[in-house]
Amino acid sequence: QVQLVESGGGLVQAGGSLRLSCAASGRDFRDNVMGWYRQGPGKQRDMVATITSGTNTNYADSVKGRFTISRDNTKNMVYLQMNSLKPEDTATYYCIAETHRRYWGQGTQVTVSS
Repeated sequence: QVQLVESGGGLVQAGGSLRLSCAASGRDFRDNVMGWYRQGPGKQRDMVATITSGTNTNYADSVKGRFTISRDNTKNMVYLQMNSLKPEDTATYYCIAETHRRYWGQGTQVTVSS
């Protein structure tokens, strides 16, 4: 059974940093795209960042230059370093992994206070 478990969320002041981690189990995702989505209060769920098996990355315009996605295939993990956080980054952040389908984690809450 595939599981994606996020950690690292929390409450931080604007301008601060957080690092999210996602541990995958039940399948080796080294050859697959992994990434992060987020859903803010009253908003739709949107892509934040993705990373391919070849470590090509893609970012939402709103986080470019502030967030960095990375992965460790030896640990089957993906990370999201978030710097210069803004109140509008407040959301539940979800880890994803894509094969013939998209797997989702349960989410971790990030709250940025002004």
